[in-house]
Amino acid sequence: MNLFLTLAFLFFIGAITGWVIEVLFRRFLSSANPERKWINPGFCTGPYLPLYGVGLCMLYLIASLEQYNIVKDSFWNKAILFLMMAIFMTVIEYIAGIFILKISKVRLWDYRNEPGNIQGIICPKFSIIWACLGAVYYFLIHPYILNALLWLSNNLAFSFVIGMFFGVFIIDVVNSAQLVVKLKAYAEENDVIIKYEMIKANIRKWHDDNEMKYHFFKPFKTDTPLAKHLKNMQETFEIKYSKHKKSK
Repeated sequence: MNLFLTLAFLFFIGAITGWVIEVLFRRFLSSANPERKWINPGFCTGPYLPLYGVGLCMLYLIASLEQYNIVKDSFWNKAILFLMMAIFMTVIEYIAGIFILKISKVRLWDYRNEPGNIQGIICPKFSIIWACLGAVYYFLIHPYILNALLWLSNNLAFSFVIGMFFGVFIIDVVNSAQLVVKLKAYAEENDVIIKYEMIKANIRKWHDDNEMKYHFFKPFKTDTPLAKHLKNMQETFEIKYSKHKKSK
């Protein structure tokens, strides 16, 4: 089976599984959700998180390096693999976060309250979590991934489902990008950096306060214009964008 189909399949699994993990984490464990509400995480509308899809592809590729025996000692060989996983996942997280922040003036997540953070995008705490997840992946998940890939090689018709997934995913990304364009325009006009999750939380609260139905998969859908929600939140937004640039 070629590498492209392998990575496409892994992205498919990782993006959906990562979405489920994030939904459950935010519902039951996140301190940012004391009301314990169900929250649709991420940038897209559908049940997938691209960061996790890319992450699973990276974890698979790094785990595959074990066959080359980076060092002779088995313990240190695995330790190096876990360190590589933490580094690469942190780099992916940083690239994704800084790209969205610089291009759209939107902050998808915020680690500025975490010790040792860099621009609020990455921090030691989550790098350690990535290392732990790398170990969990290697010992508990990687064998199942190999079995899943073996299954796919014997059931190539499933590649049609993967193709449909990417078709829906691309359409979703395009539609979500249109929303980000609107947020960017507001951010540049008002000289602010916008927190994506904060806006979703504000709109949800507005629905709850007005006893209106909240759309889980369409968190920005509301009878009130988005610009009005943004204006009401003006004082809660991050530092002015111009000042942010000057401080670099």
